[in-house]
Amino acid sequence: MDFPSYVKLVDVGPRDGLQNEEKHVPTKVKIGLINRLTAAGLSAIETGAFVSPKWVPQMADTPAVFSGISKKSGVKYMTLTPNVQGLDLAQKSGCTEVAVFAAASESFSKANINCTISESLERFQAVIERALDAGIQVRAYISCVLGCPYEGQVDPLKVTQIASELVRMGCYEISLGDTIGVGTPGRVQDLLSSVLNEVKASNLAVHFHDTYGQALTNIFVALINGISVIDTSVSGLGGCPYAKGSSGNVSTEDVLYMLDGLGVETGVNMRKLLVASEYIANFLGRNPSSKTANAIRNKNLK
Repeated sequence: MDFPSYVKLVDVGPRDGLQNEEKHVPTKVKIGLINRLTAAGLSAIETGAFVSPKWVPQMADTPAVFSGISKKSGVKYMTLTPNVQGLDLAQKSGCTEVAVFAAASESFSKANINCTISESLERFQAVIERALDAGIQVRAYISCVLGCPYEGQVDPLKVTQIASELVRMGCYEISLGDTIGVGTPGRVQDLLSSVLNEVKASNLAVHFHDTYGQALTNIFVALINGISVIDTSVSGLGGCPYAKGSSGNVSTEDVLYMLDGLGVETGVNMRKLLVASEYIANFLGRNPSSKTANAIRNKNLK
């Protein structure tokens, strides 16, 4: 099979992974996690979110986190900016890449960002234009591309239309998110067959949750289709507050183990990645939600 020779892993753990943790994660711990991910070789790390502390209190310290991390040349430290106010804060913090987030389901869009899909795109237009004028790259997330907790299965054509519109608006990369982890290889193939008719593979990323244990298999399908950007989360952190029972993002460690086995370059060092995984898992007081991390730990304990 023909796989990409290099895959960019985007670790969303520090934002997507931590934002819904009940336990308060101090600024210094977030900085420690991001610095360890940088040391492990991650070239893209979701650092935080410039959103209302009222709605996402765990992200209230994003400016302090961004100013406190040890930034490495060539590494993208991205933040979410759902509106112009968030973009202004991102600019003041010196961010060079931001992200907006839409949904492929009207019900999920209203639950997540309190507006319709069309209203969200109108809101993002101003953010994207101002960001690009300031020399800031814009990434976009589309949630519920394979299923919605309120509406069920989602039409691939709807995802295609939204992705195409976001590229037209100026987003350089569109992350297709299986927010509740219901995707299967066949459905992922159907989705990509549709989206790739309108959007180049080089403009796409995939973001899978592992609710039904299908994330790695779904990623394999994406690789075959030429997708070379994968969103992952160190230690398998994360979940979705609007999808009860949804497990976290696929772990960075598990994806790296698979890619290493396929001979695909990532620039990420497994040993150093496990240090980051252990660091945050120890703080949270639980084992990593990563089969690879736990397998290597158990092997070393013998």
